[in-house]
Amino acid sequence: MGMRRFDVIIVGAGAAGIGIAAMLKELGVERMVVLERGEVGSTFNKWPKEMQLITPSFTTNFYGHLDLNAVVASTSPAYMLRKEHPTGREYARYLKDIAEYFDLPVIEQVNVEKVLHSGGSFRVHITKGNPIESRFVIWAAGEFQYPNINSFAGAELCLHNSLVKSWKYVKGDEIYVIGGYESGMDAAIHLSRLGKKVRVLDRDRVWSKRTTDPSENLSPFTFERLEKEMTHKRIELFGQSVVREVSIEQGRYLIYVKGKSLPYQSTTPPILATGFKSSLILVKELFDWEKEKFYCLLNEEDESIKTPGLFLVGPQVRHDDLIFCFIYKYRQRFGVVANAIGNRLGLETELLESYRDEGLYLDDLSCCGQECVC
Repeated sequence: MGMRRFDVIIVGAGAAGIGIAAMLKELGVERMVVLERGEVGSTFNKWPKEMQLITPSFTTNFYGHLDLNAVVASTSPAYMLRKEHPTGREYARYLKDIAEYFDLPVIEQVNVEKVLHSGGSFRVHITKGNPIESRFVIWAAGEFQYPNINSFAGAELCLHNSLVKSWKYVKGDEIYVIGGYESGMDAAIHLSRLGKKVRVLDRDRVWSKRTTDPSENLSPFTFERLEKEMTHKRIELFGQSVVREVSIEQGRYLIYVKGKSLPYQSTTPPILATGFKSSLILVKELFDWEKEKFYCLLNEEDESIKTPGLFLVGPQVRHDDLIFCFIYKYRQRFGVVANAIGNRLGLETELLESYRDEGLYLDDLSCCGQECVC
């Protein structure tokens, strides 16, 4: 059997992969495949049962504004799910419905093992069958499947929040949470609701930051829940707490913090809310990297500056200080990638212009990064 050849291979069938696949199909890209190591939306299915999207869903399509959590025009998770802040499992249902409605060519339960580039073509080695070949690859694999468990000595003794199926299964009455951003605060809120005393250790004081970019500080949804839960006096916040090591002695977990002579002690594993590594580690040699902040360098079409034809969509897209880590942010770049690929395939790309008003085609970043007046 000969090698299967495509025009576009999309790696990942989460929000980014499904969103860009639907747009490319509407554009007329026929020889396309979406590779997913689990099932459509499987990352969202792995969220802790209680975790919700922090960006609100609201149906405003009728008045020309796309739901903040939608990845395809004329769709709305709020309308479909009747939820303002869907859980991961609920949002996965929305993505599956999109894939079915557009009849997207998704192959599930297949792992990408290696991506090679030579002579203007990509060869993708997968766990099922022979390698497949494509002119373009879109990396949409996300981050959740790659928890950061090596941020300090002994981090492997902790329980990463991504491995928690439900907070009700966490044992103990006093819990330490390492990391104070969204996932850390979400853990603290749900543990407090279960009547547990929670201490949050954060190297900064993220709860004190105040900018209009939710990539840099807590969302209003999190602030609102946190303030309500703080009234019960079960949550303590410790800023400027740089954890340098966690060890275990005689059944107790010792948490050593820089500048503190004695360690914090816990009878249960600390919750590790230190975020995730990039899935791009699988193809890191195909990108150039910014050395200080370590993000991959992209051209104005979100294409690797090192490997032509390799595009990035999703929460790992970044242009200097502009971080596109939320759905409503990175979906704005779908039209940019679709336009680049459509032009090179000789397709009529004029129809993409209609996506500008939908917030799915932002190619001028000069208007971004502005703070609110009040």
